[in-house]
Amino acid sequence: MPKKIVASVMTIEKRIYLIRGQRVILDDDLSTLYGVETKALKRAVRRNKDRFPHDFMFALTDQEYHSLRYHFGTLKRGQHSKYLPYAFSEQGVAMLSSVLHSNRAVKVNIAIMRAFVRLREIMGAHKDLMSKLEDLERKFESHDVQIHGVFEAIRHLMEPEQKPRRRIGFEVTRSQ
Repeated sequence: MPKKIVASVMTIEKRIYLIRGQRVILDDDLSTLYGVETKALKRAVRRNKDRFPHDFMFALTDQEYHSLRYHFGTLKRGQHSKYLPYAFSEQGVAMLSSVLHSNRAVKVNIAIMRAFVRLREIMGAHKDLMSKLEDLERKFESHDVQIHGVFEAIRHLMEPEQKPRRRIGFEVTRSQ
């Protein structure tokens, strides 16, 4: 009988967010993956606060949380915690394996580490493509200015020439 996979790398990748310039997983998603309640995960982290410096784990601000809630759409009453969630970086997730002592936690941590590595590989593969795209954008920005100048010149040439109109008739001069 084959072993049941705890969570696929693709499933985990969908739960990795970019917050404050870091790739993180929220405590609620981690508790689902680990098969524990969110409050139990947070309790374990609070008991070992010295293992989780700010670059390993941080609490979301109210604004960040509401932005995420908006991103996920309308939430049902009672579905989400009234407390601000924690966001765990890759190092914070690795540290969780020393706090949570279960076979499932070890397997999930391995899968999460593979997901983070896969994301880094994808970003590295596309880095060259991104630099080429940025070069093209810079090149076409200067072309936009030049093309705009050409269109302005054409519009100027298409405007009818406005010569002063000559008056018809005689000009009356008053003598004094």
